[in-house]
Amino acid sequence: MGWAEGPVLVRAPATSANLGPGFDSLGLALTLYDDVEVELTGGGVSIEVDGEGAEVADRGERHLIVRVLRRTFDVLDGLSGSGPARPEGVRLRCRNRIPHSRGLGSSSAAIVAGIVAARALHPDGKLLDDAAALRLATEIEGHPDNVAPCLAGGLTVAWTTPAGPRLVRLESQVTRVVAIVPEQRLATERARELLPGTVPHGDAAANAGRAALLIAALTAGLGDDVLLDATEDRIHQDYRAPAMPGSAALVRRLRDAGVPAVISGAGPTVLAFTNASRVDSVVPEVGKGWHIHPLDVATRGARVMTGEPEVRA
Repeated sequence: MGWAEGPVLVRAPATSANLGPGFDSLGLALTLYDDVEVELTGGGVSIEVDGEGAEVADRGERHLIVRVLRRTFDVLDGLSGSGPARPEGVRLRCRNRIPHSRGLGSSSAAIVAGIVAARALHPDGKLLDDAAALRLATEIEGHPDNVAPCLAGGLTVAWTTPAGPRLVRLESQVTRVVAIVPEQRLATERARELLPGTVPHGDAAANAGRAALLIAALTAGLGDDVLLDATEDRIHQDYRAPAMPGSAALVRRLRDAGVPAVISGAGPTVLAFTNASRVDSVVPEVGKGWHIHPLDVATRGARVMTGEPEVRA
């Protein structure tokens, strides 16, 4: 069996991590997608980007997806021992809808799309099972909270062990959220720099209880009053607020109005847990300068598409 002929098309979902108290552990896949088409060629690197990230289309071998492809091929070559010679060139076409540097997992989508594409292209791609894919994606991204839902879909709990990262996928009874995206960006590295080395024991204990409650609220459909309590955070959002004062203020306004709202990932996007009937009640609280995206929870993670995918803007 040789290398795959023709292009491989991968669709990867946006993700929201933390969900309030679930810092670096909880994640949710959302129905906003990047489409990545990869084809192996005789030589050279060709990259076309439509949408977010067009400014880095000229990076060649330094482009994140190209680097992920190369690294995954190397891992698979090691697992298979030997095989047919690898084509040296790559043609990459990306249609990116996930906002960059906004807390919606754009880098995780790129990483996971590259791994899934490499697995489909390599003659021994099946040797890289889901657990190995999670481990590789986490090594590249640095933490598993976004790559886990991007790989598995739905609601995930991710954690690390001495043997590597693991995840559990859960069915969320909350199926509709609203992502409220500002124009400005915020680098994850900058947001992490604001976190203290330690937090008060009482705050840590409160977050542990809220995270457990949040899992119950999301999987049992316990209602907005419980979700409002369950999404309370004490260990990261307030510390990051100086880097995104508008987002922090919006979270407060929404929560004061009874809407369960959190900072999505490292921010500055705000995620509100609500169904379609409550979207209109969220909008008046937002104000100008924000892009509002009503989204569903994506039940499937990144996958190879057959044929032209149905487009979701």
